Amino acid sequence: MENLLLDDFTKYRFLSGIKYSPDGSKIGFVLHHMDVEENKYLSNIYIYDIKTENSTKLTSQGSEKTFLFKDTNTILFPDIRDSKDKTRKEKGEDFTVYYEIPLNGGEANKAFEIPLNVTNIEMLDDNNYLVTALYDYYKESLNRDLEEEKDYEVLDEIPFWSNGQGFTNKKRNRLYIYNIKENHLTPITDEFTNVDSFKLNEDKTKIILITSSFIDKMPLKSELYLYHIEEKHLEKLTHEEIFSYAYADFLEDKIIFAGTDMESYGINENNHIYLMDKSGNVNILSPGNYSLWNSVGSDCRYGSNNSIKVDGKYLYFVTTEYDSSYINRIDKTGDIEKLTIEKGSVDGFDILNGEIVFVGLRGLKLQELYKLDNYKEEQLTSFNEWVVKEKKLSTPEKITFETEKGINIEGWIMKPVDFDENKKYPGVLDIHGGPKSVYGEVFFHEMQYWTNEGYVVFYCNPRGSDGRGNEFADIRGKYGTIDYNDLMKFTDYILENYPFVDEDKLGVTGGSYGGFMTNWIIGHTNRFKAAASQRSISNWISKFGTTDIGYYFVDDQQDATPWNDVDKLWFHSPLKYANKVMTPTLFIHSEEDYRCWLAEGLQMYTALKYHGVEARLCMFRGENHELSRSGKPKHRIRRLKEMTDWFDRYLK
Repeated sequence: MENLLLDDFTKYRFLSGIKYSPDGSKIGFVLHHMDVEENKYLSNIYIYDIKTENSTKLTSQGSEKTFLFKDTNTILFPDIRDSKDKTRKEKGEDFTVYYEIPLNGGEANKAFEIPLNVTNIEMLDDNNYLVTALYDYYKESLNRDLEEEKDYEVLDEIPFWSNGQGFTNKKRNRLYIYNIKENHLTPITDEFTNVDSFKLNEDKTKIILITSSFIDKMPLKSELYLYHIEEKHLEKLTHEEIFSYAYADFLEDKIIFAGTDMESYGINENNHIYLMDKSGNVNILSPGNYSLWNSVGSDCRYGSNNSIKVDGKYLYFVTTEYDSSYINRIDKTGDIEKLTIEKGSVDGFDILNGEIVFVGLRGLKLQELYKLDNYKEEQLTSFNEWVVKEKKLSTPEKITFETEKGINIEGWIMKPVDFDENKKYPGVLDIHGGPKSVYGEVFFHEMQYWTNEGYVVFYCNPRGSDGRGNEFADIRGKYGTIDYNDLMKFTDYILENYPFVDEDKLGVTGGSYGGFMTNWIIGHTNRFKAAASQRSISNWISKFGTTDIGYYFVDDQQDATPWNDVDKLWFHSPLKYANKVMTPTLFIHSEEDYRCWLAEGLQMYTALKYHGVEARLCMFRGENHELSRSGKPKHRIRRLKEMTDWFDRYLK
């Protein structure tokens, strides 16, 4: 067995977009891998044949990131392959080209072109497609020189930018029907309405869609609409004035949807599941004990997979429960059944006529494709088997401890590989983001690498984490208090029960909320000898006015604004305590991180330098909040090297 190397993650394979073929005989998915030399990700469409149990690479250009089945034997996918099309794109022209390729292989042929930047597409019939696409109000409605306009950015609404998307002012995800035969677009929603999602009914006569419409300030609420295709009529179904819809689809002759009024636990409140009949009467099916998504963290994913879908008489969905995520189903009577029982992460699934396939992280294995049959899981692929077979890995050991009376916290410790009980080892406390997410026992490259470098890694799910209901996750107005206590008592527990951890050589790191907590910790204790703060928050006052979610996230999560309680925002800001910091701290930040903007890292870095504390900031150009998960390969290598070198310098 060999040691896991820093850049081994560049050889991993990641699965996304799994879909059954219409007849259920095959499974399509996209396989991603890294090209370090070109500093990018390559993506290809694969087909898994259920009968032969073989996977076949269908496309080879490396740029096929999404697809849909046109029919049982043909796939459609968007791409830019023609040199003239590439030139048009470079000049800023809006269009999406679709190619089709038979499942038995052969050349991909250009099928049609849509004069929009398409974000999602569904087939209505051979000539008509339902699409969402980006609509730029100023670009489309104002007669201006586009080349000259590149020198300016005009803002007249909030949010005005979005992490991973750049400036979004007066840009909306708009719904259309496109006729490829007549090259005709029929807009369904207006220019100020953003379409969050849409679903077709079985006979393709109606569309259920979730929208939000605004001109000056995006509201937290959303709307539910039903579009009658033949009548070209948009019918409003919103059942409450203030409600956030997360999902909606047709379930037999009714509409099933998920959402929350946000009254009890704010924007992070778990979604309830509801059923609406033809008369608009609404009944609650599920009380929202768990979140309807997978929040188990890992740095070994790329692309996205579906995590909720109607099939037959059931709604199938993923929930996060404690440290794992599971597939469940619910019928229109509210009866819920858990279908997966193995621990780990369900990263997404597809289902057809009750047959389920999913992308999962199981044990220390990276992503693979699995088939679920009567609670039993069958692994279908082995793209990443070499990691567990060839590399030294550390198995997380679970810890449960009481942080205060009646409050039990789950955590884990990972010993260094080649562990020697007679030695002392430096340790790193790793803090997850969110805060409403969770750590589990799945593969995490940076943690595994550090155990191969002789570190103990320990981590836990403090209050504020997902998987244990609304009350446990609700730390509104308490950031840096009860969560800080949980993390420090966890550290105490580690030192008391694992004497091989050197208490004089402790490091701490985390990203996003974990970056906030890292900043907070170094201002409240000197027990850590090195810190690496990633994509962090240092000042809730500045975050309010500069980030893509700031104006509503800060108000909701800190229970204050700069005008009604600026003292509270300052109390919860790590920057307030920067004059007490003694811990050498590395700051990792991305130039285009609009979720936790660069200014957050710069303020804390400047404060430490001003007060004579060892500090270093490494900024990544062309990256955003997702640097550690989907950043460019070379940048991800540099990030992990910066952090490891920093810890080596102060902890070894």
